[in-house]
Amino acid sequence: MTVTAELAEKIVATGYDDLPKAAIAAARRLVLDGVAVAVAGTVQEEAPGILAAHVRELGGNPTSSVIGFGFKTSPVNAAYVNGSAMHVLDFEPMWQPANHQVSTSLPAVLALAEARCLPGREALTAMVKGIETMGWIRAASGQHDIKQTHYHPPGLVGPMGAAVAAGHLLGLDAMQLRNALGTTSSRIGSILGNVGTMSKSTNCGLAVAMGLDAALLASRGFTGNTETFDDPRGYVATFFDKDFDTQELLNYGPPFRVADPGYAIKMFPSQFGTHFVITAGLELHGKIGDASRIERVHLKTPMMAYIDRPKPADGLDGKFSWQYTSACALLDGKVVISSFTDERRFSPDMEAMLGKYDLEMRDDIPGRFDQMYVEMRVTLEGGEALETRCTGPRGIWGTPPIPEADHLVKVRDCLALRFEEETAERIVDLAGRLDELSADEVAGLMDLLRGDSGHRQ
Repeated sequence: MTVTAELAEKIVATGYDDLPKAAIAAARRLVLDGVAVAVAGTVQEEAPGILAAHVRELGGNPTSSVIGFGFKTSPVNAAYVNGSAMHVLDFEPMWQPANHQVSTSLPAVLALAEARCLPGREALTAMVKGIETMGWIRAASGQHDIKQTHYHPPGLVGPMGAAVAAGHLLGLDAMQLRNALGTTSSRIGSILGNVGTMSKSTNCGLAVAMGLDAALLASRGFTGNTETFDDPRGYVATFFDKDFDTQELLNYGPPFRVADPGYAIKMFPSQFGTHFVITAGLELHGKIGDASRIERVHLKTPMMAYIDRPKPADGLDGKFSWQYTSACALLDGKVVISSFTDERRFSPDMEAMLGKYDLEMRDDIPGRFDQMYVEMRVTLEGGEALETRCTGPRGIWGTPPIPEADHLVKVRDCLALRFEEETAERIVDLAGRLDELSADEVAGLMDLLRGDSGHRQ
């Protein structure tokens, strides 16, 4: 049996009863985080509104809710907008090897579950299966260090995970799933050059939509390469190098990567590597007092050239800047959603601070999020120097996870940007126990997230 065939058999055989309690608990938390950051994305960034207007004009059978914009469209178009909104703030959980596995699975799951009147139990199972597939593709790739990654990872593996997640809800058999994965393989791609632009969010939005679309086609009998992980001109051969270990894909299954090694919940809305310099900056902020005393800031980091942005073009671009994110921490003692507005980016104190940076990126510091570190030295008036070294933000792998109470603060802050407290609390309740919801309750959750009058269409 080929790897593609064996993997498909494993995936299709997985049901809710195969999920350990730890995987279910971890997945519930992801659902809550995902819908909350999507809601915030629709308010704080311009891109989701443009995309929503675009797909509304395109039309489509109104079966699936577009979060925050008060209308329904086709499942594929809803997943496209919702996946983009879920990623646009760069506030969703991070994985190792690096990827965005919530915005490339959950939007397909919610759109299809709503359209097909499916219970939350199957929706949660589908998301776990999509995440598991993406996680093992990333692990098999050997691209554990960000320097090895040539594509933006969710555009490379997200469509495959989305096809698996959607395939579960559609009841695809193993051969249909192989066809879906083969079709999906021709829809792969994303470039890191769009980091810091609106287009980056669509790397996830399009990934989840294209995987969903391929699964829908496969359910109708549409065919693709049924050996895409094995074929010398298939998915692996086309997009990865000789270090890809195809056999590692067959590790798919319990305890499931959603629980082990798990994920890192983001507490700052920016690229995950910047969380290291943010954490360092927050530590020194309280020791500095008046930030105008700062004369120079020296950062020593891994070689992540795409986040060396000494003068970000705007607030969105600042999410991907060693310099800007750490400057927010040093100046404000916090890094929150509003830290990335254009108003904050171009304020006089920020402009002055960004002129004080020296950045030293080093090849001898690992570019793996679970192994990297950064060092910060702040020189003050009179020559006094403060130094710190950060081996990771709170909740990173190998440390205690973010406490539920702290996570709920993030979730509620995101939801409060659009919803009154009563509605927000109802969303927290429903999203946080998705697998316990009936099909009607899943639809009710989507009614709330859609943000219109709340009546079913």
